[in-house]
Amino acid sequence: MLISLAAICLALFTTAFIIISQLTRGVNTFYNTLFPIIGYAGSIITMIWGWALLAGNDVMADEFVAGHVIFGVGMIAACVSTVAASSGHFLLIPKNAAGSKSDGTPVQAYSSLIGNCLIAVPVLLTLLGFIWSITLLRSADITPHYVAGHVLLGLTAICACLIDLVATIVHQTRNTFSTKEHWLWCYWVIFLGSITVLQGIYVLVSSDASARLAPGIILICLGMICYSIFSKVWLLALVWRRTCSLANRIPMIPVFTCLFCLFLASFLAEMAQTDMGYFIPSRVLVGLGAVCFTLFSIVSILEAGSAKK
Repeated sequence: MLISLAAICLALFTTAFIIISQLTRGVNTFYNTLFPIIGYAGSIITMIWGWALLAGNDVMADEFVAGHVIFGVGMIAACVSTVAASSGHFLLIPKNAAGSKSDGTPVQAYSSLIGNCLIAVPVLLTLLGFIWSITLLRSADITPHYVAGHVLLGLTAICACLIDLVATIVHQTRNTFSTKEHWLWCYWVIFLGSITVLQGIYVLVSSDASARLAPGIILICLGMICYSIFSKVWLLALVWRRTCSLANRIPMIPVFTCLFCLFLASFLAEMAQTDMGYFIPSRVLVGLGAVCFTLFSIVSILEAGSAKK
C-alpha cells in the first residue's frame, strides 16, 4: 500500500513540471501531452494492481483491504493527473485575472467540451469510490469490509476535493470563473477535510476492536491531505482579480499537515512496539506526509506563477 502512494507523487510531479515549464519556457504542446499521459499511466497501473489483488479466487483479508486501498490511491493519481492536464494553459490564469470577465474566453484556452471532460474525470471517479465504499460499509460487520470501506471513503473525499481544483483551473483558464465559485470551492474542500477527520475520530472511539486503529488514524491524515488541497484552491481564489499580501504564506498549510503526519507516525511507531495494531498506520502516515510535502511544492509553484502576476 505504501508503494502505491508513489503514483500520487508521480502525478504531482507531472503537474509541477507542466507549470514550471510554462513559467520558464512558455507553453509546450509536447510536454502538455506527454506528462499527463505519464501520470495517467501510473494511475492505471496502480488501479490494475489493486484490482489484481481482488480478482483472485481465494482473496485473503489483507489482500482484500490492500486491493481496495491501492485502487483508491490509483483513483486519486488519476484525478491529480487531470490537474496536470488542465494546467496546460496555466499562463492564461494570471492574464485573465488581470482583465475582466467581459474579455471572453481566450482562443488558446481549452474548449468548453474539453473543459467539461476534464472536470468529469474526478467527478466520475468520486462517484465510483463513493458507491463502492458505501457498498463495503453495508457489510461493516465483516472486518476487511469495515477497514476497506472506511479508508476507501476517505480516499474518495480526496478525489472530491480534486474536482474543485480541476474546476477552478479550467474555469480560470477559460475566464469563466464566477463570483459564486470564488469561495464555494474553498468551503467545500474544508467541509470534506473536516468530515474525513471527524469520521476518523468516530472510527477510533466507536469501538475497542484493534481493527479500528488503522482506518481511524489513516482517515484523520487523509483529512490532512484534503486541507493541503484546500491551500491550492484557496490560493487560486485569493489572487483572482485581487491582491493578497498573505498569498505567500498559504504554502505553509501543507508544511503543517506534513509535519502532523510525520510526527504522528513517529509516535505510532513507538506504540507499535507494544501494540502491532499501530504498525501499519505508522508506516502509511509516512507516505501520506510525503504526499503533503509534495503538495507544498505545487502550492509554492502556484503562488510564484499566479500571485506575483
